[in-house]
Amino acid sequence: MILPALAAGFGVAVILVSTSPFSVRAQDAAPEAAQSSNPPPAEAPPPDPAAELAAKRDQTRAELETLSKTISLSSDKVSELQQSIANLEKSTQSIRQALIDSAARRKGLEKQILESEKKLADLGVKQDGIRRSLHERRGLLAEVLAALQRMGRNPPPALLVTPDDALASVRSAILLGAVVPGIRKETDKLAADLASLAALQTASAAEKTQLTATMTDSIEEERRMDLLLAENDKLSRSNAAELEAERKRSQELAGKATSLEGLVASMESEIASVREAAAAARQAEESRKLLTDEQRAQAKALAESGVPDKNRIAPAYPFAELTAKLELPVAGDILRQFGDADGTGHEAMGMTVATNPETVVTAPADGLVVFAGAFRSYGQMIILDAGDGYHLVLSGMDAINTRQGKFVFSGEPLAVMGAKRVASATALALETDRPTLYIEFRKDGKPVDSRPWWTAKDTGKARNDS
Repeated sequence: MILPALAAGFGVAVILVSTSPFSVRAQDAAPEAAQSSNPPPAEAPPPDPAAELAAKRDQTRAELETLSKTISLSSDKVSELQQSIANLEKSTQSIRQALIDSAARRKGLEKQILESEKKLADLGVKQDGIRRSLHERRGLLAEVLAALQRMGRNPPPALLVTPDDALASVRSAILLGAVVPGIRKETDKLAADLASLAALQTASAAEKTQLTATMTDSIEEERRMDLLLAENDKLSRSNAAELEAERKRSQELAGKATSLEGLVASMESEIASVREAAAAARQAEESRKLLTDEQRAQAKALAESGVPDKNRIAPAYPFAELTAKLELPVAGDILRQFGDADGTGHEAMGMTVATNPETVVTAPADGLVVFAGAFRSYGQMIILDAGDGYHLVLSGMDAINTRQGKFVFSGEPLAVMGAKRVASATALALETDRPTLYIEFRKDGKPVDSRPWWTAKDTGKARNDS
């Protein structure tokens, strides 16, 4: 008697309460029993959160690369940049300081882009999770919405309208007491999911807007650096013929060398600019050792203040004292550390960092450029003599903006990464298309772990793409 009354109140067919408290059924008991005898379909395995996030990051990265190709600077902005470079004092010291400042801004923007990329990927994974949940519950949600719609059209009769409706109202209330709580629970859950999805979409749109502005600033800084590098080349004391002759000679030596130690030794003995600069650096280092404790303390304080003498030809102070003070030469994710498996059954002698395309590479410390060019399986490589018997090796770049025999300052731009990963012996077993920079520290010719030298925020290992 209750069911027909409720059906009359709702204006629908007879309903039977089953596992869903508001399921609408048109089947009789026999088909339902037959259905229950069939085994339930096997559930799909839950998605792997790490793999899902990795896939979403790859998708986000591809979208950002496409977006970056659509961004360009206006002619007014280009003219403004050119004018700002023209107004600079045309001295080696001022240009190099401007390059260091530009590289610092560019690395900061690249870090912001990486962070935005991670945020967008995380937001995307959360949106996909809610959409997947809604899709899996689409049958249930259809019943909820249908029941709510029917109740809105034909509400149960009020108890105090007429005596004839009293019995129907009581009967409806009895069944609604069992059904409505389930409907309310699912309705609240649906409303919460839709609100969460809307909030995630709003946050994603805001992050994309901010990211577009950051990428525009990064392109502007990249153009500024190109102009500064061109000015820096004009101030070079060596003529083009001498530089070309040294470059060819260094290529010959690199072809003959069988190890990094042999390459460094041959460069320091046979390349004039490297030999002279190394001798001057050693002399400056010896002079520093003769300083009094007070003078040494003053020099160290000046170096730590970030404004050491820009005319120096030797490191501001001993490399061994720079522990926990160096910043990574690129903004990126650490994929492999010293001592990790290198994909050939051996331990890695350095660290590998994945970057975004065309990321700037800066000098991690003051040093003399002993070598700059291609070397065997390392690809494009730079070797810095940081003093105290330490050499810093950087490889995997696409374009090098420095030369051997030049003394560079910490933070000075040295090279630019390419658009894709360069195949090399140092990047084996890395299943990623991202550009990768290999960093190796050597003490007296032997590789050492570089982690003690990086600042605390740079020592962590990010998600491995392998």
